[in-house]
Amino acid sequence: MHAYSEYLQPYIYQKNKLKEGGKFADDFRISTWGRFLRKLWLDELPMLINLLKGEMKLVGVRPLSPHYFSLYTPEMQELRIKTKPGLLPPYYVDMPKTLEEVQASEMKYLYAYLQSPRKTDWKYFWKIIWNIVFKRKRSE
Repeated sequence: MHAYSEYLQPYIYQKNKLKEGGKFADDFRISTWGRFLRKLWLDELPMLINLLKGEMKLVGVRPLSPHYFSLYTPEMQELRIKTKPGLLPPYYVDMPKTLEEVQASEMKYLYAYLQSPRKTDWKYFWKIIWNIVFKRKRSE
């Protein structure tokens, strides 16, 4: 990643907006090596360590940068901070295309999680595994 990349996010968002799936379009901060690591999901190893330390759970909303978090509504921000972040995001179930769809997918998960945490995580875990392994779906 680029040095001080978190401070560049507002600029990149203003200049390039978001591409399909809710990630930044034309993000110059990602090197060729970084793209390779992302393709093999090796960039997730630090989060796997956080999972083993108990700071994250397996299924849940992904941790966000302060700028990305500011794009969410206050209601959604409140819902997000009530739960631990997760390694496998709920949007792998329905693969939304826009930021609004990502937020709707997360909101649907969070409401279900607050009602029945274990059942929701179990259901989402198997749907995510099915989509990744058999349907070959993944974020860009």
